[in-house]
Amino acid sequence: MKKIVSGIAILACYLIVTSTAFAHCEIPCGIYDDKMRITMIAEHVTTIEKSMSKIMEIEKAGGNSNQLVRWVMNKEEHASQLQEIVTQYFMTQRIKTNTDKYPEKLSLLHQMLLVSMQAKQTTDLEKVTELRSLLADFEKLYFAPH
Repeated sequence: MKKIVSGIAILACYLIVTSTAFAHCEIPCGIYDDKMRITMIAEHVTTIEKSMSKIMEIEKAGGNSNQLVRWVMNKEEHASQLQEIVTQYFMTQRIKTNTDKYPEKLSLLHQMLLVSMQAKQTTDLEKVTELRSLLADFEKLYFAPH
C-alpha cells in the first residue's frame, strides 16, 4: 500500500512540474526565436487594434455591456502579453549591455512599454500606430548587421 501511495505522490509531483508552462526559460538554454517574438508582438498590436475598434463600435451602438467588458479585457490582456515579451524576452534575456546600440534598443523597448500601457487606458487608435512604428524601428535596429 505504501508503494502505491508513494508512486501516486511521485506521479502527482511529476505531473505538476511538467504541466507548468512558461513563455521561455531564463537559463541560457540557447533556444531563441527573435523573429517569432517580433511577429507575436505585431499580432498583439493587431489584436489591441481590433479590440479598440470593437469597443468603439459597441459604445456607439449602445450595445451589450458584457461584450464591451470582454473586449476591454481582451485589449488589456494583449497589451500585457506584449509587455511581457518586451521585458522578459528582449530586455531580460536578449539585449545585453555590451551590444551595439544598447541605449537605442533599450529606449525603443521602453517606449513600447509606455505606449502599450497607454493603450490599456484608451481606445485611441494612434497608440496602435505608435506601437507599430516603434516595433518597426526596433526590428530594424535589432536585426541590423553587427
